[in-house]
Amino acid sequence: MEFNKSFFLTHPSSVQILIFGALITSLWLAEGLILAIPVGKKWRHTFTNMLFIVTALPVQLFMTMFVLLEAAWISQNHLGLLQQLPRHQSILVKYVVGFIMLDFCEYLYHVIMHKVGVLWKFHLVHHTDQKLDVSTTVREHPGETFVRMCFLMLWIAITGASFELLLLRQTIQTVSNITSHTQFRLSDGVDKWVGLIFITPNIHHVHHHYQLPYTDCNYGDVLSIWDRLFGTYGKLKPDDTVFGIDTHPDTNVCKSFIKVLQIPFVSKRA
Repeated sequence: MEFNKSFFLTHPSSVQILIFGALITSLWLAEGLILAIPVGKKWRHTFTNMLFIVTALPVQLFMTMFVLLEAAWISQNHLGLLQQLPRHQSILVKYVVGFIMLDFCEYLYHVIMHKVGVLWKFHLVHHTDQKLDVSTTVREHPGETFVRMCFLMLWIAITGASFELLLLRQTIQTVSNITSHTQFRLSDGVDKWVGLIFITPNIHHVHHHYQLPYTDCNYGDVLSIWDRLFGTYGKLKPDDTVFGIDTHPDTNVCKSFIKVLQIPFVSKRA
């Protein structure tokens, strides 16, 4: 157990990649087998999305070095909101309260990416996927990856999140982000209860509907409570949900990695 704990704490990026790779591969195969999607058709769609890893992962790994250095410095100097709370070293405050604070920060980040024009140009790349499946998780412009990591550093400075909290948070976030993009949906009964607290595929699919106001709802990352609290929660029947974004309806563009990568520099939000 000590070896495992040491490995998880000293190789955070490796841990994230292993979890990410195993889960996304398993769900990708399950989607194809259970939903009887032809391998060739599914692979063509996935290949375009997987190319974004080539551009975004180096940015992610580079910025992670600064995130870890910042988290260590913040903890050593006892800075941030968490450090000011009573019993800040207790499990309840350090991990539970800290997780909730970071999740709210991610909700806020997502809203900002939609509402600030220059940032939306990068984030809309994620929304251009017209056939949502688990591979859509990695469809992120490297420009957004950089912005996202900068915001993470801001959230660490504000909250005083420790390295251990970040590792816990990122692990749960990875699982949540992958499962929320899968083609599988929960039954209405299960989703009704699970969705009261957590983001489910049913909830996140609505966010990927191609038209407003649904594009601007269900911003939650792991927890769905923020959308309910701030009035950004939305519901839409599966048969009425159309994936993509109405400002970029051209299928030929949305299927091309190069053309999608260029979108932030040649387009404007309608």
